[in-house]
Amino acid sequence: MSEIATKPRYRVKAGRDTSLVAKAEGEVRPGPWFLPITGGWLPADVGSSMNWWQLGYDPIGLGTQSAMVEACVSAYAQTVAMCPGDHWRSNDKGGRDRVTTSALSRILRHPNDYQSISDFLLNGTRSLYLQGNTYALALRNDRYEIDELHLMDSNLSYPRLATTGDVFYQLAGNDVIERRLGGEQLIVPQRDVLHIRLHTVRHRFPRPLIGESPLVAAYADVGMGSAIASQQLKFYMNEARPSAVLSTDLQLDKDQVQALRDRWNEQAKGLHQGGTPILTAGLKVQPWSQGGKDAATAEMLKLSNEHIALAFRIPLQVLGLGGNNLSSTEMLMQSWIASGLGFALNHIEEAIGLLFGLKGQPDEYVEFDTAALLRSALKDRIEALARGVQGGIYAPNEARHSESLDAVPFGDEPRVQQQVVPLSAVSKIPAAPAPPAAPPADPAAAANDDAKPPPPEKGDRDAIQREVRNLFACADRIGRRRITS
Repeated sequence: MSEIATKPRYRVKAGRDTSLVAKAEGEVRPGPWFLPITGGWLPADVGSSMNWWQLGYDPIGLGTQSAMVEACVSAYAQTVAMCPGDHWRSNDKGGRDRVTTSALSRILRHPNDYQSISDFLLNGTRSLYLQGNTYALALRNDRYEIDELHLMDSNLSYPRLATTGDVFYQLAGNDVIERRLGGEQLIVPQRDVLHIRLHTVRHRFPRPLIGESPLVAAYADVGMGSAIASQQLKFYMNEARPSAVLSTDLQLDKDQVQALRDRWNEQAKGLHQGGTPILTAGLKVQPWSQGGKDAATAEMLKLSNEHIALAFRIPLQVLGLGGNNLSSTEMLMQSWIASGLGFALNHIEEAIGLLFGLKGQPDEYVEFDTAALLRSALKDRIEALARGVQGGIYAPNEARHSESLDAVPFGDEPRVQQQVVPLSAVSKIPAAPAPPAAPPADPAAAANDDAKPPPPEKGDRDAIQREVRNLFACADRIGRRRITS
């Protein structure tokens, strides 16, 4: 049963099934043209000449020849690889439960025996944004569950359409799986292939089964950046000191000019670069200022980089370019999630869910946790958890669990303050008790109060001071009489 579930199902030679080849394959189409063997794109204006390779043109590669393209693709690939994925299923209480015993949950931890899930997502997302497609072969176990996922080369793999409309995939480019399955090219049914693709276009056959990279929309800017870099490189490599010319008042013929040029190159280029040249024949070095041109070139290069980032829908702040006008890391990540990153995560989640036959949102689905992107933002994370606990959204133990802390007693239940009550319960709240009445007056105490002398009337301040002085004077006279007697 194990051999039937693995090898015989996939070992079908491509050359024996001619019914899978459609008639439209190989027809002439307008550019730009994708080069599946060497990789890259050939622009329409360049490819219009049959001998374009003899005219000094090069294909626009999809690799790392552009630093901006590499930054954009790496930002997506590395960020997706940082987010751990889980298999979720809704429960009867209106919440959800994490499934840890399914085949999908095992794949999300260990896709195969030679790659971690981070390696798998890193290379898969990179292929998705460079070539527009990601292919992975699914191998099943004896229970017909998907047991392994193996990434294939997007340049050597593509879908094939049968005359009946069934979709198959011709897969290649993984040396490990090809050695294990006998080294033959694989023709695999659609149910056993993880195919993640971006938007499809008319000139990619079969449509709509092949995606296209966003790099195609920016290939003119990539070509501009490459041309600027190539021109600057040639300029600095060709002269010992850029931005200067040699001049003389003498009339020189062609041979003399060439001899002086060769002598200058011998003294100031190559291994002698940086040496002190000796000028003859009245030669003078005149600086040739090109500051304005260099600034314009830098501005054009900056503009082309912004266009590339715009095509990939990635904020410049994520790449470390431009001013950061956002107040926190969370807001920066949320801005990216709301634009390009959120689509990338959801697109990969839905493709994996389709392969494993999940019901989809909100019943059963795959979700990559973007909270991992805030690992370094400790202050923002703790403030959000504290407000969630105080508002009764999280239980204390749930917040502690998200920070990998142990549970505490009586911390499994959410808590709210006493005054937080639903509006429907306001009418059932008992009224506050009235204050106690004053005790009745005692007749005996009232009679005693009547017997007391009335309090002295409030007099004038000057009169009081005068009476005090009179008392002091009277006391002084009495004291003197006693002393004299």
